[in-house]
Amino acid sequence: MATGSGLRRLRAPPRLPPARGCSSGPAGLSPALLRPDGFVGGRWVRPAAAFPVLDPASGASLGSVADCGAPEARQAVRAAHEAFGRWKRVAAKERSSLLRKWYDLMIQNKEELAKIITAESGKPLKEAEGEVVYAALFLEWFSEEARRIYGDIIYPPARDRRALVLKQPLGVAAIITPWNFPSAMITRKVGAALAAGCTVVVKPAEDTPFSALALAELANQAGIPAGVYNVVPCSQKKAKEVGEALCTDPLVSKISFTGSTATGKVLLHHAANSVKRVSMELGGNAPFIVFDSANVEQAVAGAMASKFRNSGQTCVCSNRFLVQKGIHDSFVKKFAEAMKGQLHVGNGFEERTTQGPLINQRAVEKVEAQVSDAVSKGATLVLGGKRHTLGHNFFEPTLLSNVTRDMLCSQEETFGPLAPVIKFNTEEEAVAIANATDVGLAGYFYSQDPAQIWRVAEQLEVGMVGVNEGLISSVECPFGGVKQSGLGREGSKYGIDEYLEIKYVCLGGL
Repeated sequence: MATGSGLRRLRAPPRLPPARGCSSGPAGLSPALLRPDGFVGGRWVRPAAAFPVLDPASGASLGSVADCGAPEARQAVRAAHEAFGRWKRVAAKERSSLLRKWYDLMIQNKEELAKIITAESGKPLKEAEGEVVYAALFLEWFSEEARRIYGDIIYPPARDRRALVLKQPLGVAAIITPWNFPSAMITRKVGAALAAGCTVVVKPAEDTPFSALALAELANQAGIPAGVYNVVPCSQKKAKEVGEALCTDPLVSKISFTGSTATGKVLLHHAANSVKRVSMELGGNAPFIVFDSANVEQAVAGAMASKFRNSGQTCVCSNRFLVQKGIHDSFVKKFAEAMKGQLHVGNGFEERTTQGPLINQRAVEKVEAQVSDAVSKGATLVLGGKRHTLGHNFFEPTLLSNVTRDMLCSQEETFGPLAPVIKFNTEEEAVAIANATDVGLAGYFYSQDPAQIWRVAEQLEVGMVGVNEGLISSVECPFGGVKQSGLGREGSKYGIDEYLEIKYVCLGGL
């Protein structure tokens, strides 16, 4: 790794020993990565209060984590601001090298990081391992993009002038992340921010703070300098005050949030008062359209992948299945058979499990309420429909047919293992139903008609479209939505622009 003057001035803190109370981790988790304290200015900090992190599969405590409040959040912002003055001057190649080292450490610790994700989020271990790789790839991608932040030279009409366009880092970024992808949602934002020369303060979801803190430990080991990556975990009780402190602090230049549309609107209000730059990846209500020309087997395979990953708890998972009348019965039958044969509910650490628990009781109650509402309005229960016999936060994978647009499961994002099927007659009707929502994150459709593919792909009011494909996320491709699904894009070559300011410099007298 190159060692230019920027890194000599901005030295990384020494590797720290495991925090107090973590001599042995619960459920076989690595004590070296299971950190219970906040990470501010290159040091592990713990306020007087702590909150428990629960295993969603059993309700058992995984341990207690520092319950940071507004004072710790402001302390982290100051640390990030002080570090920014030095980090922005570090050569892009050196930032690239550090991000690459962080990526390498994530891959080396893939199994341990995955166990932490499964323990605190409940997702099956194989899915968790996939998330760790996906998360690490964002660090690799942005380590490469760090060296490709280019400006422009413009020739204005005046012969004695030249115009330069520079791209410079914004400053401190407040990063607020959800629980369903507790590693990937951090690295997708932080990788871009650090590559651009920004510093960050991360507020992870209260359900999954251990993943963010494990990333802090590895960032520290990689040599990411003190104050560049900070983490302030907090309980649900303190989430509002910490979020407000981060979003209103004048030293914060950028807010990046992934979560519900309702919370995003609150953060936008805070950002408006000081005109901060914002990126918002908010709620979805993804349509999954199956036209008569579709290959039914392929459509069912795509439906299974899109709907039931992480037990339906993804922002891009299919929420409404629109199936044309000519293929409807065949699709429903094959979909039910696939669900029966391929979905196995259980603890995420069990090898056979494909469907873990939902994150908490509120999530279970929401799915339960949507199923009850649909059945009461005439929907047919094809499969599942109730809490699983395992109890606690487990719910049966559920398939409904004869669903109508007035049912809650058609109107609201479910975030659970519920697949409602709506029958439609024409392409125009399907597009109208798909677009009849105030959000537009992802959409999917299956068709073998080339002309129809072009028409529908262009007409769907979403930021991302999967055509004959149920899994569309990739570090190389832009991730984001339209309407009330958010602002900006993450990942891809466009993701780094969210953390850069454009400056125009006019050179005269030439």
